[in-house]
Amino acid sequence: MGVNGKLDLICFPGAPNLPLFAGLEFGFFADAGIDVRLKTTPNSIYQIKNLAQGVFQIAGTAFDNVVAYQEGQGAIQLHEPTDLFAFMGGTRIELSLVVAPEIKTYGDLRGRSIALDALTTGFAFVLYDMFEKAGFEKGDCELVTVGATPKRWESVKSGEHAGTLTIEPFTSIALENGFHVLQTSLETVPSYQGGVFTTSRAWAVENSDSLISFIRGYLAGLEWVLTPNNYAAAKGVLLENMSAIKPWVADAVMTKLLDPTTGLTPGAELDSSGIETVLRLRSRYARPSKDLLDPAPYLDSSYFQKVRDLD
Repeated sequence: MGVNGKLDLICFPGAPNLPLFAGLEFGFFADAGIDVRLKTTPNSIYQIKNLAQGVFQIAGTAFDNVVAYQEGQGAIQLHEPTDLFAFMGGTRIELSLVVAPEIKTYGDLRGRSIALDALTTGFAFVLYDMFEKAGFEKGDCELVTVGATPKRWESVKSGEHAGTLTIEPFTSIALENGFHVLQTSLETVPSYQGGVFTTSRAWAVENSDSLISFIRGYLAGLEWVLTPNNYAAAKGVLLENMSAIKPWVADAVMTKLLDPTTGLTPGAELDSSGIETVLRLRSRYARPSKDLLDPAPYLDSSYFQKVRDLD
Protein backbone atom coordinates (compact mmCIF):
# COMPACT_ATOMS: atom_id res chain seq x y z
CA MET A 1 0.00 0.00 0.00
CA GLY A 2 2.74 2.42 -0.94
CA VAL A 3 5.36 3.62 1.53
CA ASN A 4 3.81 3.10 4.99
CA GLY A 5 0.41 3.72 3.46
CA LYS A 6 1.17 7.43 2.99
CA LEU A 7 0.08 9.49 0.02
CA ASP A 8 0.91 13.09 -0.85
CA LEU A 9 -1.93 14.87 -2.63
CA ILE A 10 -1.84 18.33 -4.23
CA CYS A 11 -4.98 20.24 -5.19
CA PHE A 12 -6.04 23.71 -6.18
CA PRO A 13 -7.55 25.68 -3.30
CA GLY A 14 -11.33 25.84 -3.44
CA ALA A 15 -14.64 24.64 -2.11
CA PRO A 16 -14.54 21.45 -4.25
CA ASN A 17 -11.98 20.12 -1.75
CA LEU A 18 -14.76 19.65 0.80
CA PRO A 19 -14.97 15.83 0.35
CA LEU A 20 -11.21 15.72 1.02
CA PHE A 21 -11.60 17.83 4.15
CA ALA A 22 -14.37 15.51 5.33
CA GLY A 23 -12.33 12.42 4.52
CA LEU A 24 -9.45 13.72 6.60
CA GLU A 25 -11.53 15.01 9.51
CA PHE A 26 -13.79 11.99 9.90
CA GLY A 27 -11.20 9.32 9.14
CA PHE A 28 -12.64 8.05 5.85
CA PHE A 29 -9.16 7.82 4.31
CA ALA A 30 -7.74 6.17 7.42
CA ASP A 31 -10.61 3.68 7.38
CA ALA A 32 -9.69 2.88 3.78
CA GLY A 33 -6.09 2.25 4.83
CA ILE A 34 -4.34 5.33 3.52
CA ASP A 35 -2.68 8.33 5.21
CA VAL A 36 -3.42 11.29 2.92
CA ARG A 37 -1.40 14.49 3.27
CA LEU A 38 -3.07 17.36 1.43
CA LYS A 39 -1.30 20.43 0.09
CA THR A 40 -2.75 23.22 -2.05
CA THR A 41 -0.87 24.53 -5.05
CA PRO A 42 -0.04 28.16 -5.95
CA ASN A 43 -0.49 27.43 -9.67
CA SER A 44 -0.79 24.68 -12.26
CA ILE A 45 2.91 24.73 -13.20
CA TYR A 46 4.04 24.02 -9.65
CA GLN A 47 1.44 21.29 -9.32
CA ILE A 48 2.21 19.35 -12.49
CA LYS A 49 5.98 19.79 -12.22
CA ASN A 50 6.04 18.34 -8.70
CA LEU A 51 3.59 15.60 -9.64
CA ALA A 52 5.85 14.57 -12.52
CA GLN A 53 8.87 14.56 -10.20
CA GLY A 54 7.12 12.31 -7.69
CA VAL A 55 6.93 14.86 -4.88
CA PHE A 56 3.17 14.23 -4.97
CA GLN A 57 1.53 11.01 -6.08
CA ILE A 58 -1.95 12.29 -6.90
CA ALA A 59 -3.28 15.67 -7.97
CA GLY A 60 -6.73 17.19 -8.00
CA THR A 61 -6.51 19.32 -11.11
CA ALA A 62 -8.33 20.45 -14.22
CA PHE A 63 -8.84 17.68 -16.77
CA ASP A 64 -7.36 20.03 -19.35
CA ASN A 65 -4.02 19.94 -17.52
CA VAL A 66 -3.86 16.17 -17.94
CA VAL A 67 -4.41 16.52 -21.69
CA ALA A 68 -2.04 19.49 -22.06
CA TYR A 69 0.99 17.83 -20.53
CA GLN A 70 0.37 14.53 -22.28
CA GLU A 71 0.31 16.38 -25.60
CA GLY A 72 3.36 18.57 -24.95
CA GLN A 73 1.17 21.68 -24.80
CA GLY A 74 1.63 22.53 -21.12
CA ALA A 75 2.62 25.91 -19.78
CA ILE A 76 6.18 24.57 -19.40
CA GLN A 77 8.12 21.76 -20.98
CA LEU A 78 8.88 19.07 -18.41
CA HIS A 79 12.18 17.22 -18.34
CA GLU A 80 10.42 14.12 -17.07
CA PRO A 81 8.16 12.19 -19.45
CA THR A 82 4.54 12.36 -18.34
CA ASP A 83 2.14 9.44 -18.35
CA LEU A 84 -0.73 11.07 -16.50
CA PHE A 85 -4.31 9.87 -16.64
CA ALA A 86 -7.57 10.87 -14.99
CA PHE A 87 -9.00 8.08 -12.86
CA MET A 88 -11.93 9.83 -11.17
CA GLY A 89 -14.12 12.88 -11.67
CA GLY A 90 -14.42 15.78 -9.29
CA THR A 91 -16.50 18.68 -10.58
CA ARG A 92 -18.52 19.95 -13.49
CA ILE A 93 -17.22 23.43 -13.19
CA GLU A 94 -18.76 26.85 -13.58
CA LEU A 95 -16.22 29.57 -14.27
CA SER A 96 -17.33 33.11 -13.58
CA LEU A 97 -15.74 36.13 -15.22
CA VAL A 98 -15.55 38.36 -12.15
CA VAL A 99 -14.84 42.00 -12.99
CA ALA A 100 -14.32 45.31 -11.23
CA PRO A 101 -17.48 47.25 -10.33
CA GLU A 102 -17.02 49.76 -13.14
CA ILE A 103 -16.87 47.06 -15.85
CA LYS A 104 -20.36 46.68 -17.31
CA THR A 105 -19.68 45.23 -20.78
CA TYR A 106 -16.92 43.40 -22.60
CA GLY A 107 -16.09 46.68 -24.29
CA ASP A 108 -15.17 48.13 -20.91
CA LEU A 109 -12.33 45.61 -20.73
CA ARG A 110 -10.49 47.21 -23.65
CA GLY A 111 -7.06 48.34 -22.54
CA ARG A 112 -7.45 46.63 -19.16
CA SER A 113 -5.72 43.49 -17.84
CA ILE A 114 -7.20 40.11 -16.89
CA ALA A 115 -5.54 37.69 -14.48
CA LEU A 116 -5.18 34.03 -15.46
CA ASP A 117 -3.51 30.98 -13.96
CA ALA A 118 -1.63 30.42 -17.21
CA LEU A 119 -2.28 31.53 -20.78
CA THR A 120 -2.34 28.04 -22.30
CA THR A 121 -4.59 26.14 -19.89
CA GLY A 122 -8.19 25.10 -20.39
CA PHE A 123 -9.65 27.82 -18.21
CA ALA A 124 -7.93 30.39 -20.42
CA PHE A 125 -9.47 28.64 -23.43
CA VAL A 126 -12.90 28.95 -21.84
CA LEU A 127 -12.25 32.69 -21.55
CA TYR A 128 -11.10 32.92 -25.18
CA ASP A 129 -14.31 31.17 -26.21
CA MET A 130 -16.36 33.60 -24.14
CA PHE A 131 -14.55 36.50 -25.81
CA GLU A 132 -15.12 35.11 -29.28
CA LYS A 133 -18.83 34.52 -28.75
CA ALA A 134 -19.18 38.05 -27.36
CA GLY A 135 -17.40 39.53 -30.38
CA PHE A 136 -14.48 40.71 -28.25
CA GLU A 137 -10.89 40.35 -29.44
CA LYS A 138 -8.53 38.97 -26.79
CA GLY A 139 -5.85 41.30 -28.15
CA ASP A 140 -7.96 44.22 -26.94
CA CYS A 141 -6.98 43.46 -23.33
CA GLU A 142 -3.85 42.27 -21.58
CA LEU A 143 -3.81 38.68 -20.33
CA VAL A 144 -1.48 38.18 -17.36
CA THR A 145 -0.27 34.98 -15.69
CA VAL A 146 -0.93 35.32 -11.95
CA GLY A 147 -1.56 31.85 -10.50
CA ALA A 148 -4.34 29.99 -8.70
CA THR A 149 -7.73 31.50 -7.93
CA PRO A 150 -6.89 33.08 -4.53
CA LYS A 151 -4.02 35.07 -6.03
CA ARG A 152 -6.09 36.07 -9.05
CA TRP A 153 -8.99 37.24 -6.93
CA GLU A 154 -6.69 39.26 -4.68
CA SER A 155 -5.16 40.92 -7.75
CA VAL A 156 -8.61 41.97 -8.92
CA LYS A 157 -9.74 43.03 -5.46
CA SER A 158 -6.66 45.26 -5.14
CA GLY A 159 -7.33 46.88 -8.52
CA GLU A 160 -4.19 45.48 -10.14
CA HIS A 161 -6.30 43.68 -12.75
CA ALA A 162 -9.83 44.34 -14.02
CA GLY A 163 -11.07 40.76 -14.00
CA THR A 164 -10.41 37.06 -13.66
CA LEU A 165 -12.11 33.68 -13.87
CA THR A 166 -13.19 32.32 -10.49
CA ILE A 167 -14.70 29.21 -8.94
CA GLU A 168 -16.39 28.95 -5.58
CA PRO A 169 -15.95 30.20 -2.96
CA PHE A 170 -14.21 33.11 -4.66
CA THR A 171 -17.16 34.00 -6.89
CA SER A 172 -19.44 34.47 -3.89
CA ILE A 173 -16.68 36.33 -2.02
CA ALA A 174 -16.25 38.68 -4.98
CA LEU A 175 -19.98 39.35 -5.19
CA GLU A 176 -20.08 40.08 -1.48
CA ASN A 177 -17.29 42.64 -2.00
CA GLY A 178 -19.20 44.59 -4.64
CA PHE A 179 -17.65 43.01 -7.73
CA HIS A 180 -19.89 41.38 -10.28
CA VAL A 181 -19.99 38.56 -12.81
CA LEU A 182 -19.88 39.69 -16.43
CA GLN A 183 -20.63 36.19 -17.74
CA THR A 184 -20.33 32.55 -16.67
CA SER A 185 -19.09 29.57 -18.62
CA LEU A 186 -22.53 27.93 -18.35
CA GLU A 187 -23.72 30.47 -20.92
CA THR A 188 -21.09 29.42 -23.48
CA VAL A 189 -20.10 25.83 -22.61
CA PRO A 190 -22.98 24.26 -20.66
CA SER A 191 -20.97 21.12 -19.87
CA TYR A 192 -17.29 21.28 -18.94
CA GLN A 193 -15.24 18.64 -17.12
CA GLY A 194 -13.47 20.75 -14.56
CA GLY A 195 -11.75 18.96 -11.72
CA VAL A 196 -10.46 15.40 -11.91
CA PHE A 197 -8.01 13.33 -9.96
CA THR A 198 -4.89 12.26 -11.81
CA THR A 199 -1.74 10.23 -11.29
CA SER A 200 0.92 8.58 -13.43
CA ARG A 201 0.33 5.18 -14.97
CA ALA A 202 3.66 3.95 -13.64
CA TRP A 203 2.83 4.92 -10.05
CA ALA A 204 -0.66 3.44 -10.33
CA VAL A 205 0.68 0.08 -11.49
CA GLU A 206 3.17 -0.09 -8.61
CA ASN A 207 0.76 1.27 -5.99
CA SER A 208 -2.67 0.06 -7.02
CA ASP A 209 -3.68 -0.69 -3.41
CA SER A 210 -2.90 2.90 -2.39
CA LEU A 211 -4.82 4.28 -5.34
CA ILE A 212 -7.84 2.11 -4.60
CA SER A 213 -7.71 3.13 -0.93
CA PHE A 214 -7.63 6.80 -1.92
CA ILE A 215 -10.64 6.37 -4.20
CA ARG A 216 -12.58 4.58 -1.45
CA GLY A 217 -11.77 7.30 1.08
CA TYR A 218 -12.74 10.09 -1.30
CA LEU A 219 -16.03 8.44 -2.25
CA ALA A 220 -16.90 8.06 1.44
CA GLY A 221 -16.16 11.75 2.00
CA LEU A 222 -18.18 12.71 -1.07
CA GLU A 223 -21.16 10.64 0.03
CA TRP A 224 -21.05 12.26 3.46
CA VAL A 225 -20.94 15.76 1.97
CA LEU A 226 -23.84 15.05 -0.39
CA THR A 227 -26.07 13.59 2.33
CA PRO A 228 -28.72 16.27 3.00
CA ASN A 229 -28.79 15.65 6.75
CA ASN A 230 -25.07 16.55 6.88
CA TYR A 231 -25.52 19.99 5.33
CA ALA A 232 -24.90 22.03 8.48
CA ALA A 233 -21.93 19.91 9.52
CA ALA A 234 -20.48 20.00 6.00
CA LYS A 235 -20.76 23.79 5.92
CA GLY A 236 -18.94 23.87 9.24
CA VAL A 237 -16.11 21.73 7.85
CA LEU A 238 -15.81 24.07 4.88
CA LEU A 239 -15.62 27.16 7.07
CA GLU A 240 -13.08 25.46 9.33
CA ASN A 241 -10.78 24.61 6.43
CA MET A 242 -11.16 27.73 4.28
CA SER A 243 -10.72 30.92 6.26
CA ALA A 244 -11.38 33.00 3.13
CA ILE A 245 -15.05 31.98 3.33
CA LYS A 246 -17.05 34.13 5.71
CA PRO A 247 -20.18 32.71 7.37
CA TRP A 248 -22.50 35.07 5.49
CA VAL A 249 -21.44 33.71 2.08
CA ALA A 250 -21.19 30.05 3.11
CA ASP A 251 -24.72 29.12 2.04
CA ALA A 252 -24.20 30.63 -1.43
CA VAL A 253 -20.96 28.66 -1.77
CA MET A 254 -22.62 25.45 -0.63
CA THR A 255 -25.53 25.93 -3.06
CA LYS A 256 -23.16 26.07 -6.02
CA LEU A 257 -21.00 23.27 -4.66
CA LEU A 258 -23.90 20.86 -4.15
CA ASP A 259 -25.43 21.55 -7.56
CA PRO A 260 -24.13 18.84 -9.93
CA THR A 261 -24.08 21.30 -12.85
CA THR A 262 -21.74 23.72 -11.06
CA GLY A 263 -19.98 21.66 -8.41
CA LEU A 264 -19.36 18.19 -7.07
CA THR A 265 -20.23 15.30 -9.33
CA PRO A 266 -22.37 12.68 -7.59
CA GLY A 267 -20.50 9.39 -7.53
CA ALA A 268 -17.35 11.13 -8.80
CA GLU A 269 -18.15 10.02 -12.33
CA LEU A 270 -16.39 11.53 -15.32
CA ASP A 271 -18.62 13.58 -17.63
CA SER A 272 -18.23 12.42 -21.23
CA SER A 273 -19.84 15.52 -22.74
CA GLY A 274 -17.75 17.77 -20.49
CA ILE A 275 -14.62 15.91 -21.58
CA GLU A 276 -15.58 16.46 -25.22
CA THR A 277 -15.84 20.19 -24.52
CA VAL A 278 -12.35 20.27 -23.01
CA LEU A 279 -10.89 18.48 -26.03
CA ARG A 280 -12.78 20.70 -28.47
CA LEU A 281 -11.51 23.92 -26.88
CA ARG A 282 -7.94 22.62 -26.63
CA SER A 283 -8.06 21.54 -30.29
CA ARG A 284 -9.16 25.04 -31.21
CA TYR A 285 -6.90 27.24 -29.11
CA ALA A 286 -3.80 25.27 -28.06
CA ARG A 287 -0.45 25.42 -29.82
CA PRO A 288 1.00 23.44 -31.47
CA SER A 289 -2.40 22.78 -32.98
CA LYS A 290 -3.72 19.22 -32.70
CA ASP A 291 -7.08 17.60 -33.34
CA LEU A 292 -7.88 15.93 -30.04
CA LEU A 293 -10.93 13.77 -30.60
CA ASP A 294 -10.32 10.62 -28.58
CA PRO A 295 -10.39 10.91 -24.76
CA ALA A 296 -9.08 7.37 -24.21
CA PRO A 297 -5.36 8.30 -23.94
CA TYR A 298 -6.08 10.51 -20.93
CA LEU A 299 -8.40 8.20 -18.99
CA ASP A 300 -8.33 4.91 -17.11
CA SER A 301 -11.41 4.03 -15.10
CA SER A 302 -10.27 0.52 -14.18
CA TYR A 303 -9.15 1.44 -10.64
CA PHE A 304 -12.37 3.34 -10.02
CA GLN A 305 -14.34 0.37 -11.29
CA LYS A 306 -12.49 -1.98 -8.94
CA VAL A 307 -13.70 0.11 -6.01
CA ARG A 308 -17.24 0.00 -7.39
CA ASP A 309 -16.99 -3.78 -7.71
CA LEU A 310 -15.64 -4.13 -4.15
CA ASP A 311 -18.46 -2.02 -2.73
